Amino acid sequence: MSDEAYMLLAIEEAKKAELLDEVPIGCIVVKDNKVVASAFNERENSQQAIAHAEILAIKKANEVLGTWRLEDCTLYVTLEPCPMCAGAILLSRVARVVFGAFDKKGGCLGSCMNMYETKGFNHYPAVSGGVLEKECGALLTEFFKKKRYNKKGVAQVNITR
Repeated sequence: MSDEAYMLLAIEEAKKAELLDEVPIGCIVVKDNKVVASAFNERENSQQAIAHAEILAIKKANEVLGTWRLEDCTLYVTLEPCPMCAGAILLSRVARVVFGAFDKKGGCLGSCMNMYETKGFNHYPAVSGGVLEKECGALLTEFFKKKRYNKKGVAQVNITR
């Protein structure tokens, strides 16, 4: 399967998060062309700061594969990883990271910084960003647009004469 096809599976995970009123971010881990783990954000419902899609997917992949080393795996996520997730990806030795939308407010694989350009780590995954970027970004844009609308309670109407 192509990166786009796998990203579509990550998008399906993100949609599950949205149904639970979670920020719609989804993640899958692939090894030998098979999805070994999938997850979505669960931070609000679990009230756990670390319940990001990537962390949860890495944990599941570790359990399924019986190892903390994900050296032959590719991680697909709908939003550029934050510092915590980029660190977990690095420490779990994921071979490759593919992300959808760039995160100008917290992305650590090129937007705010590039963690994997820091010298001294013993592992550096390959990175591909912007895969189905528009589709991944639209999920987030629409989610937060609805949140802002619902917070106001009623639609704002401008009447001009």
